[in-house]
Amino acid sequence: MKKIIIIGCPGSGKSTFARELHRITHLPLVHLDLLFWNADGTSVPREIFLLRLEDALQKDHWIIDGNYHTTMEQRLSACDTVIFLDYPQDVCLAGAKERRGKPRPDLPWIEPEGTQDEDEFFTYIRNYEQERRPGVFDLLARYPQKNSIIFTTRDQADAYLRKLTNHKEDSHEFQS
Repeated sequence: MKKIIIIGCPGSGKSTFARELHRITHLPLVHLDLLFWNADGTSVPREIFLLRLEDALQKDHWIIDGNYHTTMEQRLSACDTVIFLDYPQDVCLAGAKERRGKPRPDLPWIEPEGTQDEDEFFTYIRNYEQERRPGVFDLLARYPQKNSIIFTTRDQADAYLRKLTNHKEDSHEFQS
């Protein structure tokens, strides 16, 4: 594992998982939200985002956290491992609600509470399983050579991270 993407419904804990994986592996960590958003909550021009992403993909080692469906296939084709946090809707909604109004190291601004954007965001999460999840599985099927790891519970993901931590000293797989 040298080039890893972490995907899943918003609120699934992609960034938290990515930070822990980074801590264990020492692979450089890239949060797509930091490539896409300005500190004032506005997005960068699409061309700038794509240039930033392409720069990250050119590196020899990385963990890239985030969905951004328009660039998912680009990242999937460049990675060797994809980790899909395929959690139930209630878990993702709870995760998204928990982080509102709090500073996060993976986002350059604080997500406000009680806005129209928040309502749209939660609707996106509620519709993810029907509208986005099938496309993720279609993409994974087009790249059977990739090491695809799918977790359906946080306990599975936590156990995986514990296993990596326990075997870290014996492994020469990770490079910084």
